[in-house]
Amino acid sequence: MIQISGDVLQNWDESSRREWLVTNGIGGYASSTLSGANTRRYHGLLVPAFSPPLGRAVLLSKLEEEVRVEDQLYQLSANKYPSVVQPQGFRHLSYYGSRPVPCFTYIFHEETVVLEKRVWMAHGKNTVYLQYTLVKAPEPVKFGVVPLLAYKDYHSEQHRWDGFLGVTTAEGEGRVQFLAYPTAHPLHMAMPPPFAFSEHSGWFFNFEHPREQERGLDCTEDLFCPGRFDGLLSPGQTVTFIATVESEPPVEADAALKGEEARQQKLLARADVGRADKAHETLVLAADQFVVEKSERVPRATILAGYPWFADWGRDTMIALPGLCLATGRFDIARNILSSFAGAVHDGLLPNRFSDNGGGAEYNTVDASLWFFHAVHAYAEASGDWRFAQTEMLPVLQKMLTAHIDGTDYHIGVDSADGLLHAGEPGVQLTWMDAKVGDWVVTPRSGKPVEINALWHNALCVTATLAERAGQGECAADCRSRAELAKTSFGKVFWNSDANSLFDVIGDDGHPDASLRPNQIFAVSLPFPVIEGEKAKLVVDAVAKHLLTPFGLRTLAPSSPEYRLRYGPGDPTFRDGAYHQGTVWPWLLGAFADAHLQVHGDKAKTRALLSSLLNDGLTEYGVGTLAEIFDGDAPYAPNGCPAQAWSVAEILRVYVKTK
Repeated sequence: MIQISGDVLQNWDESSRREWLVTNGIGGYASSTLSGANTRRYHGLLVPAFSPPLGRAVLLSKLEEEVRVEDQLYQLSANKYPSVVQPQGFRHLSYYGSRPVPCFTYIFHEETVVLEKRVWMAHGKNTVYLQYTLVKAPEPVKFGVVPLLAYKDYHSEQHRWDGFLGVTTAEGEGRVQFLAYPTAHPLHMAMPPPFAFSEHSGWFFNFEHPREQERGLDCTEDLFCPGRFDGLLSPGQTVTFIATVESEPPVEADAALKGEEARQQKLLARADVGRADKAHETLVLAADQFVVEKSERVPRATILAGYPWFADWGRDTMIALPGLCLATGRFDIARNILSSFAGAVHDGLLPNRFSDNGGGAEYNTVDASLWFFHAVHAYAEASGDWRFAQTEMLPVLQKMLTAHIDGTDYHIGVDSADGLLHAGEPGVQLTWMDAKVGDWVVTPRSGKPVEINALWHNALCVTATLAERAGQGECAADCRSRAELAKTSFGKVFWNSDANSLFDVIGDDGHPDASLRPNQIFAVSLPFPVIEGEKAKLVVDAVAKHLLTPFGLRTLAPSSPEYRLRYGPGDPTFRDGAYHQGTVWPWLLGAFADAHLQVHGDKAKTRALLSSLLNDGLTEYGVGTLAEIFDGDAPYAPNGCPAQAWSVAEILRVYVKTK
């Protein structure tokens, strides 16, 4: 459990930068800051996925909560407006706890009143619960909540517009339906009697989102208020506000909360989490947030790359799968994900990403396909289900290899002279270093990138292993022969004897790029390494000396003239220009840990690499999860997506591996 005390919560700068998140297992979520103020356009208490896991829209943005004790009014919410924060309910916060669901404790009225608030979503449903318990009070208090609503794509800010009609209709005692406009999905809200809804509709203007301002984007929003729920709350009494877009009535609150707690306990038991191992517990529950067990778009399961703004990406899914699913014992989900993506292969390529609007897949990636081989092998080793890998996956992998050998899209193909894989064409970013602004590809890496060829060698060895187990000797021998050629060529063309490390890319013209980047670590870290022995140790040492930080690996050595020590604040051009030019990525620490363990063989020292992420990374940005990126220089400020799948996955995987 993550626990945060009042001295942090009551500090605006601290509490407004820490974000909580709950998810519903189908792409929907609720999220805001510990302060109670929304600081992003993506924040909201009900952000349903109308076409799981896509179609996300912010509907219930927030609740304004009010408690009246005697003649004194206490407002528990917080909002950032230009030049002012009002109200400042975070001043009353004394405690935040993350388990089993986010819980906020407010103390006020000379410490005679204590109110607890819990937030969770129904698993598999676009339904959110906010439960309030009056733990202590000298007498019953008047309690009211004021819903502030939007109806917008979650990538946008809402501004008042004439088509937003905001029609509210009573559905029974304590229940109302809200319709933003005639073709909108109805939003149902409820609080049980004696709480009652009174309609007082109107707009609230100029909510400011500081994180969007930092990103150089539109940062103000208008929200619609349909009215309010009011009632009397007695000491010891609990009342729950429920909002849903589901057509059937939601499960009663207490049963829903018990169901969610039981579900979490099953996840922890399946992952074999010890009772006192809080870091393991936190990582396993964080991992669950990215897993979508059922999707309308792909046949079975998938993984969301991050919250609040990423959908599912092929590369991220395959890298994250071992940590999110295998390290947690969720082999059935891993198998379904592999089957889902196997069905989406096109011309030998795995999808890079799926569009947010369900418009199809983009295949502009060279490494997602190669990570698929790695994920299949990792699944078979962890689960022991070699039959699935041999009978269902091997034919797919063989077709993918053939496409790469013969040549496929984006000039992806094998150089017959040296057996190495080349890729790239002008204006396209194909590796994980994929930042692009307009026509500017920040790190094009056209030619033969180092990690792509490490992955290519690994893919050939994986296929050979599966073919041998399947009794396909000819295929196995061919793959082994190709792997040996690739390994020999790799050692000749990628070794940089001047720096005792590896070149990052061998360009289309044969010229090597000596930029010291973390991509070379995969030459050592993969199950079938392409560099071994003393050279492997030199690679690990070079990466440790120039790129290793407490929170991950830098994407470029500080000695480079292109190095950027800060990711933000800045507009998209500034941020994308720094994205892979020094910015630290936690997910890379997984590969470094594998390589470190490979050459040094010390689990304790390898586990120690995770300490800063486990101690600070889980509490100082996304609470109970891990950020996408950190600045390249101290104090290594977290940034980007507050909850990133492969960050959590790789740290969890290494944590389990080094037990």
